[in-house]
Amino acid sequence: MNKKKFIVFGKPSLDKEEIRAITEVLKSGWIGMGPKCEEFEKLFAEYVGAKYAVSVSSCTAALHLALLAAGVEPGDEVITTPLTFVATINAIEYCGAKPVLADIDPKSLNINPEFIRKAITKKTKAILPVHFGGLPCDMDSINAIAQEKGLAVIEDAAHAVGAEWRGVRIGGLKNSIACFSFYPNKNMTSIEGGMVTTDNAEIAEKIKIMRVHGMDNEAWKRYQGGKKLIHSEMVMPGFKYNLTDAQAAIGICQLKKLDKFQDKREEYAEIYDDYFSDVCDTQVGLSMDTDSAEFRIRHALHLYLILLKTEKMRKGREEILQEIRDEGIGATIHYLPVHMHRYYREKFGFKKGDFPVAEDAYQRMITLPLTPSMTLKDAKRVAETVKCIIVTNMK
Repeated sequence: MNKKKFIVFGKPSLDKEEIRAITEVLKSGWIGMGPKCEEFEKLFAEYVGAKYAVSVSSCTAALHLALLAAGVEPGDEVITTPLTFVATINAIEYCGAKPVLADIDPKSLNINPEFIRKAITKKTKAILPVHFGGLPCDMDSINAIAQEKGLAVIEDAAHAVGAEWRGVRIGGLKNSIACFSFYPNKNMTSIEGGMVTTDNAEIAEKIKIMRVHGMDNEAWKRYQGGKKLIHSEMVMPGFKYNLTDAQAAIGICQLKKLDKFQDKREEYAEIYDDYFSDVCDTQVGLSMDTDSAEFRIRHALHLYLILLKTEKMRKGREEILQEIRDEGIGATIHYLPVHMHRYYREKFGFKKGDFPVAEDAYQRMITLPLTPSMTLKDAKRVAETVKCIIVTNMK
C-alpha cells in the first residue's frame, strides 16, 4: 500500500544557490560576523525601504535590543497582543518591564487599537504590535495613538517579511522600528537569525553595539585593520546576539528569491480561499478593502489559518485537527494565547475570559501548510482533503 507523502508545515525552500553560498563562506576562512552580514544588512534595508538594518541572532534578540534601544526599563509597561508566540512577551520581560495585553480584532486577528488606548497608563513606554500571520496591523491608528501619548512603537514583524501597509513594506514605515525572523519555517530563512530595521541612526548604533557585548569595535572591524591593532572597549551593557556570515550568506540567497516565494504563497492561498470561504472563516483583514488603491495592504501569508464554525461541527477542533494530520497534512495551531500559559497566569493573575476575542479565535483555529516548497498538487490536496473533513463533520 502506498503511503501518502506527509506535507510538512513550514518546510524551507533551499537549493543549490544556498549550498554554493555557504560553501564559499566556509572556504573564505571567515565564518563569524563579517562582510556577508554587512551585505545582508544593506540588501535587506534596501528591500524594506529603511535607512538601517542590523542583523542579529533571532527575532527574539531583535525585539529585546529594540526595546532597550527605545528606552524601555524595569518598571515600564509595554502593550502587546495576547495572540502571539511567547517570544514577544519574553522580550519585554528581559527588559524588566511588564507586558500589558490588549485584545484582538476578530477579523484581522491583530491587536485592536481601541483596546490599546484603554490599556495605556502612566507607566506605558511602548506599543509592540504583532503582524499576526503576516497581515499588517492597523499601523495608522497605532502610530497615531503612540504619537499622541509619546510612546515608542516596536513592530514584531516575525511573520511579515514582504508584507505591505499602504504600499510601503513593513520595516520601511516612517518612524518604524521593526523586528524580523529568519527561523527555518519563516517566509525566508538564514537557518536562525533576525533583523532590526529603522531610520533612526542612534537606535541602529545602539543595537549594533549591544549585539556584541556592548563593545565599540566588532571583531570584523578589528580584523580589517590587518597589522594595525584596533582597540575596543565595552561602552554599555551588551549581549551575544550577532548573526554569522554563514547564516547571512543563506539569507542573501533567500532575500533574492523572496518575491517569487511570495507569489507562490499567494497562488496557493487563492486556491485555499476558493475551497474554504463557504465552510469556515479565515484571517480576512482589517475591516476594510485590502485591495483598494487607498490602503494597498499585502498579506505576507506566513500563516494561512482557517477558523472553524464550531457551533456547526459535530466534533471539536482537536479531533478535526488530528483527522487532518492522519491524512498526511501537517496542520498545526498558532498560538495558545499568552495569558493562558501557566507561567504568565501565575505571575500576572490572568484567567480565562480576560481576552475573549483571542480565546475564541484560538479555540477555532487550524493552520494549514502554505509554503513555496509545496507543489500545486500539494496545495490542491491540502484544500480538498481538509474541506472534505470539515464538511463530513458538519451537523
